[in-house]
Amino acid sequence: MSSIKMKDGTHIHYKDWGNGPVVIFSHGWPLNADSWESQMFHLASNGYRCIAHDRRGHGRSDQPWHGNDMDTYADDLACIIDTLGVDKVILVGFSAGGGEVARYVGRHGTRHVSKIVLIASVPPLMLRTPDNPEGLPRERYDGNRLATLTDRSQLYRDIASGPFYGADQEGAEVSQGMIDAFWRQGMQAGLKNTYDCIAAFSETNFTEDLKKFDVPTLLIHGDFDQIVPISTSSQRAAKLIPNATLMVYPGGPHGLLETHKTQLNHDLLTFIQL
Repeated sequence: MSSIKMKDGTHIHYKDWGNGPVVIFSHGWPLNADSWESQMFHLASNGYRCIAHDRRGHGRSDQPWHGNDMDTYADDLACIIDTLGVDKVILVGFSAGGGEVARYVGRHGTRHVSKIVLIASVPPLMLRTPDNPEGLPRERYDGNRLATLTDRSQLYRDIASGPFYGADQEGAEVSQGMIDAFWRQGMQAGLKNTYDCIAAFSETNFTEDLKKFDVPTLLIHGDFDQIVPISTSSQRAAKLIPNATLMVYPGGPHGLLETHKTQLNHDLLTFIQL
């Protein structure tokens, strides 16, 4: 199993498919690198080297008690890039992974980055605060924390069979296999790590990180995202990132990597080939 040792001794698992210009993927909560397999297969088949890691505490990576925060996630990403010796990479982040990418830019800049794609991503700030009245209420995330401690297996089933893929909407076509894959990935992650990550993706303010973006950036978001509403996230992020492009998928739910993978794969390839 391929892994890289972080500065604190944590081992991070990663997949490395194909050859060519490098695309690095950062996954959402509570998933892992497997969630990117459709996009990785498509891009690797079209001449790109695709790398996706399991964030610390998730998937096949170690489950440390500490370091489950965006600063550490970003530093882990920097360590992966430095250890593999890759340059001019295209960073692609989904949901919480978009926060990881944003914080990476905020802490490490774009010296090794050529382009960025944020898909249904959490920046600039998900939590409702006096300075962010359009955010989501803390009670929503407190509920997820309680459910994580009470019965996180059922929590993941409820999320996947409901709002994540839009399965709770009339006419939705979400397979049991898709739901099972979400549950399987979630249950591979550590309890403490997924618990802490809720605060990391909901309470971290990425506003200043986004202002440091200075490479071509594409934001993709569904306008029926019930997990990370577009009005709270990408529509605001697009105004903070210089020269960013926002692509909206009409009726798209949060889990675009699966529900809209044909369109998404096409749009990703088109953007990185520009």
